[in-house]
Amino acid sequence: MKREHLHVYFVMGSVNVKEANPLEVLEQALKGGITMFQFREKGKGAKKGEEYESLARECQRLCKRYGVPFIVNDDVELALKLDADGLHIGQDDGKVEEMRERMGSKWLGVSVHTREEAEIAYRVKADYVGIGPVFGTKSKENAPPPAGTTLITETKTLYPDLPIVAIGGIKASNAHIPFEAGADGAAVISALCESENMEDDIRRLKELADL
Repeated sequence: MKREHLHVYFVMGSVNVKEANPLEVLEQALKGGITMFQFREKGKGAKKGEEYESLARECQRLCKRYGVPFIVNDDVELALKLDADGLHIGQDDGKVEEMRERMGSKWLGVSVHTREEAEIAYRVKADYVGIGPVFGTKSKENAPPPAGTTLITETKTLYPDLPIVAIGGIKASNAHIPFEAGADGAAVISALCESENMEDDIRRLKELADL
């Protein structure tokens, strides 16, 4: 993968868009220029079973149409079944080594919160790490408190060839902070799901990523 794929990393599921149609929201984001999409169907009211898989397939179909990588959150079985471009896992979603082996040449992203976790991700050749929450976030239940950008800078220094995407409360107005700390991209949920001008917000995020 290229670092540019992480520039505007949109994360979304049906629970994030309230009354809106998630496929319409995703297509709007794709038209606006997001560089990667992660299907994350979690939380109260999340779809299950056949509805869950059907929504994932429709999201993947849209991503293929616009040439944007499609990543599955946590669910390695779904990622393999759909032949997704990659999988993103947290620290509670199985051993990183096992997920790396199962995904083969597909992309693997890993959320890390400590220097030790970053070292493991680097050692098993994760394609990128997600670090956060940089700021407070309302998009993830039981999210840890804001961590700032210290680990982003440390990871960039220790493993300069390991791509980093920052996550947690990031929007166009504050994205310069994680980018200046060394992040290659910003993962955003509510910043786009609740945006009044999605195309403009995506453009501003891209401009910051290119600085």
